[in-house]
Amino acid sequence: MTEFAVDPTLPSGLPRDGRGTVVTVGTFDGVHRGHWEVLQEIRRRALASGRRSVLLTFHPHPLRIVRPEAAPKLLTTPVEKKEILAESGLDYAVFLSFAPVLARYSPRRFVEEILVGRLGVQELVIGYDHGFGRGRSGDVATLRELGTTLGFDVDVVAPVKDGGDAISSSRIRRALDEGSVTEAAEALGRPYSIRGPVVRGDGRGRKLGFPTANIHVSDPDKLIPKPGIYAVRGVLRAGAFDGALHLGPRPTFGGSPPTIELHLLGFEDDIYGEEVRVDFVAWLRDVRPFSGVEALVAQMREDVELAGAKLRARERQWGREVAGERANG
Repeated sequence: MTEFAVDPTLPSGLPRDGRGTVVTVGTFDGVHRGHWEVLQEIRRRALASGRRSVLLTFHPHPLRIVRPEAAPKLLTTPVEKKEILAESGLDYAVFLSFAPVLARYSPRRFVEEILVGRLGVQELVIGYDHGFGRGRSGDVATLRELGTTLGFDVDVVAPVKDGGDAISSSRIRRALDEGSVTEAAEALGRPYSIRGPVVRGDGRGRKLGFPTANIHVSDPDKLIPKPGIYAVRGVLRAGAFDGALHLGPRPTFGGSPPTIELHLLGFEDDIYGEEVRVDFVAWLRDVRPFSGVEALVAQMREDVELAGAKLRARERQWGREVAGERANG
C-alpha cells in the first residue's frame, strides 16, 4: 500500500494510466470491523475489475475544523491508522488535509475535483451513513445522481452489527470512556492501544516492589480510556510482555499528578526513552485510595495476579479463535 498526504489543491500522486480506481471515502477513525468490511469490498472489486483500490481519508478530523467544540478524541492517530491500513491489501491510502477551504466545498465540487479529477474514480463504495460536502449536505442519493452524471458507479456497504447494533467509532469511544476495553476490542477486531515514550517518574513503583514504566502520550487528540487498573500487553523492541497498567490519579499519595504507569510481569530492563505500545486486554478495577502503603502493596499484588490470569484466559480464547478460523478456512 502506498500512502499520500496531500493538499486538496495539489495532484494526488496516483498514476495516470487509464486503469481507473475503486474508491472509498471517510474518516475511518479506529479502522474498526465495519470499516474493514468496506476496505475489503473495494479491494475485491478492484481485483475483479483490474482497477486500483484507493482509500481517501482525512486529517485532522473534519469536526476539528468545522465544529471544534464537538470534535471527538481519536481512536487512531495518523501514524496508527497508517500501520493498520498497511495490513488491508489496498493499493493506495490518500490522507487529505482537511482545511477550511475543503470544508466549504459543495458536494458536487468535492466529487468533481477530488474523486473524479484527482482520483479517477470509476466505482465508489461507501458506508451506509456517509455524509459529505459543506454541512454534510451530500448523501448516498446525491452521490448516485452525481455518479450517473459524471460516469461512476456507487454502492453502499451495509453496517456490520454486534449485539444488534451497528459498530461505529462513537460506540467504541463510549465503551472506552466506561472502561469497557473488551467491548471496544470486539468492535475494533483488535485490542485498543495507546503509545508513547517511557519517561522518568518518581521511582515510587520500584520502591514498592513493582517497577513501572511511565508512558507519555503526546498527542492531545488521542482518546485515553477511563481511569483505572487494566490487564494489558506492552509491546517493546524486545517483544510483547504481559502487564498491569495504572491509568489516572494516585489518591493514596496526595498531590501526585495522574500517570500512565505500566508494570511488565517478569521484566525489569531499563527502557527509558523507548516508545512502548500498550494494548488494553481487560478492566480490573477503579482507582481508589488506600489507608497506607502496606494496603496499597497488598492490592497491587492482587492486581498483578488477576492481570496474569486475565491475560492467560485471553490467550487461550485467542488460540481457540485462530484454530476455529483455520478449520473454517
